[in-house]
Amino acid sequence: MVLVFKSILVALVGVALGLAITFKSVERGVGFEAVHVGPWTGWPKSGAREADPYARAARARSGEIPLGITEGLAFIAGQDSAGAPLNSRCDAVLAGATPPARFWTLTATTPDGRFFDSPANRREFTSSEVVRDATGAFSVDIAAAARPGNWLPVAPNQAFQLVFRLYDTPASASAFTLEAAQMPTIARGRCA
Repeated sequence: MVLVFKSILVALVGVALGLAITFKSVERGVGFEAVHVGPWTGWPKSGAREADPYARAARARSGEIPLGITEGLAFIAGQDSAGAPLNSRCDAVLAGATPPARFWTLTATTPDGRFFDSPANRREFTSSEVVRDATGAFSVDIAAAARPGNWLPVAPNQAFQLVFRLYDTPASASAFTLEAAQMPTIARGRCA
């Protein structure tokens, strides 16, 4: 009788532990086959039929419709290129190269993917509206206070993440071979 009770207890603890780990994995959006390029992380197969079960469960829980492999690729960064967490107490500057794409967008969201309330009514930048210099280079200031030029507002004194989406890009097929030099860097600016 004691052996049966111990067996049932061990099974219940195992099931509870497995469910807790699965819940945390799905809640954090963790899936297999993530691509890490500098501070950016993407899941190129999240919109594919062969997506891993954790990625499918995370998408079902969030309600997000991922980009299909032929549509594009999305990357998320919650830290700068030096590894420091992104927080609006310090400005961030995005600059550098972008992989070839017909169109791209850069969005600042809360760490759980929601938009900030923006008095400037700006939630993103696109490749067609960003102001470039004479060489074609650009930089975007991400800050709570207004900046001249390319400015993406975030809420004051709050953590944030950047979402960089590439549309109609050959990088979708070769995402696992992308290098940090092909993606924009995120540098820490002034801190309040």
